[in-house]
Amino acid sequence: MAKPRVIYWFRTDLRLHDSPALKAALDLKPECLYPIWTWDPHYVYRARVGPNRWQYLLDCQNDLSKSITKINPKSKLFLLREAPQTLFPKLFKAWKITHLVFEKDTDAYARQRDEEVMKIAKSAGVEVVMKVGRTLYDPDELIKHNHGKPTMSISQVQAAGKKTGAIPRPIPAPTKLPDPGNTDLPFSQEKPPQDPDINATQRDGKEASYSALTGPNNDFAVPTMRELGLQPATTPHCGGETLALQTLASILANESYTATFEKPKTAPTAFSPQSTTLLSPHLHFGSLSVREFYWGAQDIVSNFKGKASQPPTSLTGQLLFRDMYFGAQAALSFPFGQTFNNPTCRFIPWHLPSTIDPATQLVTGSYQIDNAQAEEWFQRWKYGRTGFPWIDALMRQLRTEGWIHHLGRHAVACFLTRGGCYIDWERGAEVFEEWLIDHEAACNIGNWQWLSCTAFFAQFYRVYSPVAFPQKWDKEGAFVKRYVPELERYEGKYVFEPWRAGVGDQRRWGCRVEGDGSEGVDGEGGLKRYPKPMFDFPTRRDICLKGMKNAYHVGLYGNDPKVLDGTWRTLFDDAAEGPTTGGNGPPGAMVEHEDASGGEDHDVPAPPSPKKAKKVARESEKKATGQGKAKIGHKREASQGTLDGIVTRGKKPKKEKNEEVFPNETHYG
Repeated sequence: MAKPRVIYWFRTDLRLHDSPALKAALDLKPECLYPIWTWDPHYVYRARVGPNRWQYLLDCQNDLSKSITKINPKSKLFLLREAPQTLFPKLFKAWKITHLVFEKDTDAYARQRDEEVMKIAKSAGVEVVMKVGRTLYDPDELIKHNHGKPTMSISQVQAAGKKTGAIPRPIPAPTKLPDPGNTDLPFSQEKPPQDPDINATQRDGKEASYSALTGPNNDFAVPTMRELGLQPATTPHCGGETLALQTLASILANESYTATFEKPKTAPTAFSPQSTTLLSPHLHFGSLSVREFYWGAQDIVSNFKGKASQPPTSLTGQLLFRDMYFGAQAALSFPFGQTFNNPTCRFIPWHLPSTIDPATQLVTGSYQIDNAQAEEWFQRWKYGRTGFPWIDALMRQLRTEGWIHHLGRHAVACFLTRGGCYIDWERGAEVFEEWLIDHEAACNIGNWQWLSCTAFFAQFYRVYSPVAFPQKWDKEGAFVKRYVPELERYEGKYVFEPWRAGVGDQRRWGCRVEGDGSEGVDGEGGLKRYPKPMFDFPTRRDICLKGMKNAYHVGLYGNDPKVLDGTWRTLFDDAAEGPTTGGNGPPGAMVEHEDASGGEDHDVPAPPSPKKAKKVARESEKKATGQGKAKIGHKREASQGTLDGIVTRGKKPKKEKNEEVFPNETHYG
């Protein structure tokens, strides 16, 4: 009997250590093993990816390829520049493949892609082997043991995890790898269409990564940033399994830090070094095994003589949060990433709503400008020109380095949504998708829903102050001065409130507070320029709180028929915050008339009929309840609103506006 000829398809697992899927491939005792990566145009053109995350990916791929070659000089990571859906039918035949092996991926697009590839393999007579390795638990098993419902709390993950079974111990990296077979490719490349290229704004050159199937030198090499036409990366953070394992070893060597780590007590203002592990991008690309991290930390906690931290605040607790979001996304698929038709996401009539495709019930990737002022605020928030130094420092760090501390993410997300701008959380999630090096769809979406209080967390009256909150951690403003150098000479409280400094002090400190930031930082007379605050924060906080309170009182979720057919407006006063005017309208929060240069959008899709809206609502409700039949508008479980005991249920404050300084210490996400 002929030995297997195996393709190992690397995707979310750019490592050799603790790879259940790679072990399964090697257990087949193959005649030849082809370690490949398919250059998927979905990620090149359709997913938001900035230069920093691209560079991190290339780092990981190059490091992995070197590690493979170190074990077997005849092998490497063979990068093939074609979509997997069109490449595999030809590749299976050309290389006489008998088995395709890969790590399971439950991201919405990835699951759809893999289902298509598995059908292709079946028709070609190729056996598919798929193993779990991206998460601690198989997300589908978590859903199964959570009564068929998305995991919306840590307690649900822990309960379902116990039924799923113990988290396996990591396995060692292989010491031997079979040779690849003949790598001739007697077929032509099918080049993908570039348009629409959502990443065109990131490029300063021509995108040419599909110039040839095996690369410009016909050597299956990892593409370069130049081939992608991308601007140079600015992040100081580097990827790769080698560095990931070194970093983990360094962290675990500090047993006290590892055992007593509590995420909410780490400083969001720390830099050089940061106060947390910064292993999240390695987990995203799979250059570090999540099980390697989990068991490394857990073993230290188990043997620690002092008082060790526990989930959810501990290092292992952070990994459980990650699994929670993966379980929620796996259950809901594409609707998890939006409010519209999402049965677990509260409907809030935010400004700048997403455009909905009525045929698919999914967002299109674009949004509408219902309010020109909100659009200006959004752009100023995105590029760090709000006039609030703490917010601007964080957004500039994110844009240049691709990473910010989790409490920093909380602060900027709260500011954009329920704590200042009242702008759709989906806009913020898109910016994070573009700029984060550790972006994982499930975690990014889940965290934005948490911080906007549309899912997972409900204490919307707890708002981060852009002035008082950072002063708790950094009274001298070193973090702000690092990322907003215009203010480096400002002193004391004026670092966080520069608009309160007198004109004389502003001149003495070399920076005038004026304008909206669009003029640049260089002012007249050799002075720097920093923008005025784009609004009065206490006033905007109160407006947002009123809007949230009203939306919670109305009590709609994304799959309510009134949201689907646009009649939700009858439940809101015309003067309420957001696009609430009128009684009927387009699906979701879309508007018929946009507020930008007086233009009108005449192509807004018509809402579905009431009958169709109810049918769509029932179908999405089934995913949330895990039942064949479900009531529309069902109440959330207590755990979905407050993550069970993780968030303290306190008495309702006498004055909600007094809660602006800090969320309570048990607010995680």
